[in-house]
Amino acid sequence: MIDPTEMEVAAMQACLAPLGEYVASIGMEQPLADYTRDEVLTLIDVIVTVYQNQMIEEHERMAARDRAFLEERLARQGQAAPKGVPF
Repeated sequence: MIDPTEMEVAAMQACLAPLGEYVASIGMEQPLADYTRDEVLTLIDVIVTVYQNQMIEEHERMAARDRAFLEERLARQGQAAPKGVPF
């Protein structure tokens, strides 16, 4: 990843604890080259799942913030907030 955003860096950092837990469950002394195929696939799954979940959570938080801003703005104008997809 070239020049990750703050959100991407935060998602990567969120992977550290689950990654460490998984590696510890295999054995910290075991070199990565000695992992079985299934262990490597699980390692990838752990990292990708945590990363994606973190990104989704952040996007949802941002969407909720934007939605609240829009609703407040519409309320000030005396209009009801739109329901559903805006198109």
